[in-house]
Amino acid sequence: MPDSFADVVARALTGSARLHEAAQAVAVAPAAAAAEAMVAALRGGGKILVCGNGGSASDAQHFAAELVGRFERERRAIASVALTTDTSILTAIANDYAYARVFARQIEAIGRAGDLLLAISTSGESASVLEAMATAKAGGITTVALTGRDGGPAGAAADIHINVPSTSTARVQEVHRTLLHAMCELVERELYA
Repeated sequence: MPDSFADVVARALTGSARLHEAAQAVAVAPAAAAAEAMVAALRGGGKILVCGNGGSASDAQHFAAELVGRFERERRAIASVALTTDTSILTAIANDYAYARVFARQIEAIGRAGDLLLAISTSGESASVLEAMATAKAGGITTVALTGRDGGPAGAAADIHINVPSTSTARVQEVHRTLLHAMCELVERELYA
């Protein structure tokens, strides 16, 4: 007999809470370091570029929206661009080059030394994220990888690696959102105390 609807909901909440707790041991220090790097980039006149695929694309857009709009306080807009949002650019690059280039090509266009790239990938293996990170590094852009599982090649390539050690994509994404909110809070606080 399948679990009741309530059992499934309870299991999801329990699993998420347990992974949040487990992530404290490995994700707090790198997330704090990432927020510090973001503040440094922004204070230096740079911007934050954010990318990811699927649910991570949604998280990229959410993060950029919190900075450009506001998170918890009224303040000036913070320079952040989600590289996941312009369908004309995304489809042109995917069609004319390859999907793996959709973020890298945008970084070539608008990325500058002193910016910061936040690359989100639950597997750490996304080709488009890896190409974005390589292009960013070549251009003097600090790279932060927010990953799941063991971090994969994205985690290994990043200047700062924030890992949520789980194979459950849904649970990883839930912890990613909490970490992204914490980083938003820190960036906002430091720039507009």
